[in-house]
Amino acid sequence: MPRPHRHAVNGGGRLEGVDLSALEPLDGGWSGQTFLAEVAGERSVVRVYPPGTREDRGAEIDAAVLRLVRGLVPVPEVLEVRPARPELDQPGLLVTAYVEGVRGDLLSPGRLAQVAPALGALAADLGAMPMPRPGPFVDAELRLGRFGVDGLPAYVEQRLPELGHLSPDEVDGLREVALEAQTLLDTVTRTCLVHSDLNPKNLLVDPDTLRLVAVLDWEFAHAGHPFTDLGNMLRFERDEAYTQAVLAAYAERRGTPPEEALALARAADLWALVDLATRRAASPVAARADRLLRGVARARDAAAPELAAPR
Repeated sequence: MPRPHRHAVNGGGRLEGVDLSALEPLDGGWSGQTFLAEVAGERSVVRVYPPGTREDRGAEIDAAVLRLVRGLVPVPEVLEVRPARPELDQPGLLVTAYVEGVRGDLLSPGRLAQVAPALGALAADLGAMPMPRPGPFVDAELRLGRFGVDGLPAYVEQRLPELGHLSPDEVDGLREVALEAQTLLDTVTRTCLVHSDLNPKNLLVDPDTLRLVAVLDWEFAHAGHPFTDLGNMLRFERDEAYTQAVLAAYAERRGTPPEEALALARAADLWALVDLATRRAASPVAARADRLLRGVARARDAAAPELAAPR
């Protein structure tokens, strides 16, 4: 099989033979910074990192993560990386091979349910990639920084000024759930690689075989709790058959009983729900996360369903 053509990136803001201003935006995601390029009949994906993205190291960090996991989970091949040059107002660029497939969120519920075992196995495999301690990746060597907060209850307190729409009872409920969740999370002392946005929108599958062919968008990857990705995957999912299929595959890989894994997943996902709720007007996903967080706070139960959307 011929290797993909490698597109050189020059300092003038062009892929060789491609004007960046003419690139075709790819569907999916909310950033609007991922594009399809074509040179000599071969397609690739170009991700643009505006100056200031993760201290101008975003492209290099994402490339390093993709290279780290390639061969362990399906990800696109890294073709080229150009670091950002903020002094010239030039963005960072990451060029990866184009992978044919359909996004998981575009599958029918029945076809997505058929993919559930593969998704559970994926979350389990990511949860088995060890890291020395929690923290964000800060450079191309994947050195770890610090999150700067000690536990979920402290994080809730830190973000409460941005959650002024919560009622006093909801605030009390959120504090109670956060304390219970942290107690549960502390029973797992390992740290692993976390994708942190592991949901059907970021998964490509073969439309015929439904085989998982690529895991996309690693921009939020970090070292963290082993059940974070499972929590993200099951965040809005309350379909019993789908959830149990994911958990059964996870248990087969990692040996964690489904009920225990689900409780840990819901607890781990509270970090993301709090963060998304502070940006509830930014996207439909953030709005849903806010309704789910309020449902959890009102019920004082991490497994509670989201509140109904306003009409």
